[in-house]
Amino acid sequence: MLLSREKSLMLMVDLQAGLIPVIDGGAQAVEEAAWMGGVAEALEVPIWVTEQYPERLGGTATGLLNALQDYRLWKKCHFGIMAETEFGDALRETGRTQIVLCGTEAHICVLQTGLGLLAAGYEVYWLTEATASRRMEEAQLARQRACQAGAVAVSADMVAYEWLHRCDTSTFKQVHQEFLKPRSARPLRFF
Repeated sequence: MLLSREKSLMLMVDLQAGLIPVIDGGAQAVEEAAWMGGVAEALEVPIWVTEQYPERLGGTATGLLNALQDYRLWKKCHFGIMAETEFGDALRETGRTQIVLCGTEAHICVLQTGLGLLAAGYEVYWLTEATASRRMEEAQLARQRACQAGAVAVSADMVAYEWLHRCDTSTFKQVHQEFLKPRSARPLRFF
């Protein structure tokens, strides 16, 4: 199934300042989440950001917050945010059914969030270059498990071009100039 910006919501899980330095690929995960967030904002796709125990792990990475203009912040105690009743209720109210998911750690909070979203009937799109763990192998295992449960592994380019849908609009030209073209030569790792 193709992504539609009218049905999508971007969910960034626990990309927190105290955690990123110990994550294999943490800096890239933040940079790619910020890039995807810029595209989402340009296309009016809502962005939600979670924080796990920020008193201990710090708030969301400054580089990510500086890149975003409009987002909703959720603090959580459960590893999977769908266990937070208020979150699930608010998500249902949006009417959005396609969740583009990224963050850290892939094998804990991102995986449990993804599995919770799938169990609640949402389509989950696992943003591979922006989802990481302390150990790359655990990030890969998490992606594999999520996909076996029904999630779809995607790259940021896939998401952006599906949201854009066509190339003959002023929106495409603006997003291409500002986001797609500058990123095209950047080296990336896919977790």
